[in-house]
Amino acid sequence: MVFIYKKRIGTKEYYYLRASLTRNGKQVTKDIAYLGSDFLKIKEKLSSLSKEHQKEIRKTYKTIHRFLEVNHFLEKAKELKLKKDEFLGDFLNLVEACKIHWDSVFKRLDFNSKEELLNDFVVEYSYNTTSLEGNMITLKEAEKLLLEQKTPKDRTLRELYDLQNTRAVFFSYYENLPKIMDHNIIQEIHDSLLENIDVRKGYRTQDIRVIKSKFKSSPAQYVKTDMDLLLKWFEDNSNLHPFVLAILFHHKFEKIHPFFDGNGRTGRILANLILMQKGYPPLIIRKKNRKRYLDALSKADRLDLDSLSIKDYSRLVKFVANEFVKNYWNLFL
Repeated sequence: MVFIYKKRIGTKEYYYLRASLTRNGKQVTKDIAYLGSDFLKIKEKLSSLSKEHQKEIRKTYKTIHRFLEVNHFLEKAKELKLKKDEFLGDFLNLVEACKIHWDSVFKRLDFNSKEELLNDFVVEYSYNTTSLEGNMITLKEAEKLLLEQKTPKDRTLRELYDLQNTRAVFFSYYENLPKIMDHNIIQEIHDSLLENIDVRKGYRTQDIRVIKSKFKSSPAQYVKTDMDLLLKWFEDNSNLHPFVLAILFHHKFEKIHPFFDGNGRTGRILANLILMQKGYPPLIIRKKNRKRYLDALSKADRLDLDSLSIKDYSRLVKFVANEFVKNYWNLFL
């Protein structure tokens, strides 16, 4: 196996091509080429290496290419010398690297290439956000349903509408991105996500109990008041890093739990809406990390709606930032 290895000497980073080989039953690792420190020239050096290494390089090309691209845009983020963010910590430059790539590469792609990548993203997003709430449709079934209009067998209508509605809502707001956040937008998103699933529209008028949760949702008579407070908080804290703003808004929305059903799916769409309004790419929280996601949310559940506690929000912000970064490079590179 061939891979890129990075070595820091002083303040500068140098790159080497390494090979992991098996000799006489033992694993041996050795450097096979020095690639320098200039990202713009590393690809040229890779293509000009002797033929004896080209076969191995080809096998791991995608991994090498991803490594180079991620580090290239990470360096660009570091060059911005952004002010430290207490919520994001070391994830700040990683998040910004994704935004730089989104702006300078993804947005400049031709229409068909962008559409293909977005369709792949929305399949992954729809599958994961609905699976977090118990939808049993598999990723492969979601692909066939959303990309080929092939209905999977032995699935409920609710599960089918769940994915189809999510796709429709995402593209609707991606293509016509509102400049504001208000009650109408929030309720429209919810009602569209729950189309043909739940007839109860608008903010709830009865108390609910959130199963297996450690927090108490807003009493019905205070839902509108708390949503007013949330929107005011959102406006008053627009100076927060956009990623932090989106994630904290998501948590506070979930704590209010303003709807009878669909709060999680609505909250994650709202987080993505905020990110895209601020010029950032959308994110996915994967089903496989559901427990970590819920634990991170619950860490902040004791906070008031106007709280900005770094201690209690740091875990959630960094968890979602990690999901954001990993999924971005997997889907948009």
